[in-house]
Amino acid sequence: MDPFTALADPIRRDLLRALASGPARVVDLAARHPISRPAVSKHLRLLTEAGLTTVEDHGRERHYALARPGLAPVRALLDELAGCRSLIPESAFDALELEVRRTVHDRRAGADAASSTGRPQEESA
Repeated sequence: MDPFTALADPIRRDLLRALASGPARVVDLAARHPISRPAVSKHLRLLTEAGLTTVEDHGRERHYALARPGLAPVRALLDELAGCRSLIPESAFDALELEVRRTVHDRRAGADAASSTGRPQEESA
């Protein structure tokens, strides 16, 4: 399972939030949710398969921890998306708005002229 699919589930996101503060036992993580311990274990197994958690057996208990390196693909996507906005300067949006207003004004003026002569306006390419 990839990290994006694993993060799609709200219970798994909440489990990761809990593990962000440190390792935890399955029983402790399950106590925070209204679902069964086996269901929580399944969610944790999927998070481990996605590389978002690690697991260590301590006797009969399993301890899970957040695997921060597993978040790298998610962080890379977010960084990429955040950087996209900075590639386009704000002044370009101002210029685009001005051009849209001019185009709307020119079309209205052309439509008004066409309606006063009774002839349809020729479209220019």
